[in-house]
Amino acid sequence: MAALSLPKLEVDHIPRRQHLDLSFVSNPLTVIPDWSAISTLPTQTTAYRFGKRFFDLILGFLILPVAVPLTLVIAGVIAVTSGGPVFFRQARIGQYGRKFRILKFRTMHVRAEKALQEFLESNPEAHQEWAQTHKLRRDPRVGALGRFLRKMSLDELPQILNVLKGEMSFVGPRPIVHAERQKYGDRFVFYTAVVPGITGLWQVSGRCDVGYNERVVFDEDYASNWTPLLDLKILFRTPRAVIRCGGAY
Repeated sequence: MAALSLPKLEVDHIPRRQHLDLSFVSNPLTVIPDWSAISTLPTQTTAYRFGKRFFDLILGFLILPVAVPLTLVIAGVIAVTSGGPVFFRQARIGQYGRKFRILKFRTMHVRAEKALQEFLESNPEAHQEWAQTHKLRRDPRVGALGRFLRKMSLDELPQILNVLKGEMSFVGPRPIVHAERQKYGDRFVFYTAVVPGITGLWQVSGRCDVGYNERVVFDEDYASNWTPLLDLKILFRTPRAVIRCGGAY
């Protein structure tokens, strides 16, 4: 993806090292990111930290009158039809490596992880697909309602709460789980330089139809070239991407 030409921005300091969560480092051989490499990025400026937060709060409260009734309806349907928890929570890696628990509507069957393990063990092609993308086009864990929610991105609606809490933004890289960290290599530092988002360059560019290597490049490009205008462009492209359902599964 071609780099955008941006004016030079005045850079503020990044948060002190003691505020960074390095718990994602699982073994002594893991390379700790070079935090100094992100100090000149536009996402380390006051404009990003305060301007983006202000925009997220305003947008979040504006859409709550629509989001709350829709959330109640979807939650009710899941509760009646699935016989299990309505919400799904999972640990993800956020800005500067801080961990948080993402909130989604549960789209999977109860005992989904056992079903996934059995499916991967008996299906080598699916095992390879999972290893490459952490996604499956034919996921045995997901029911009919779950597939619809995923296709329309409605499963991510509860993440508005993550945005209001400051753990996520409306625009940014999708928050990753620990197992995906190794796929970023030395580019992981760019992922940690931004607040993860509900939508972003990867989401409006094909989502799961885009290879993971390209996804990593999208995340680096976003961190390197962020502007408020870029966020607005991504937001305006999101409804079309959702309606087209490209790469959503």
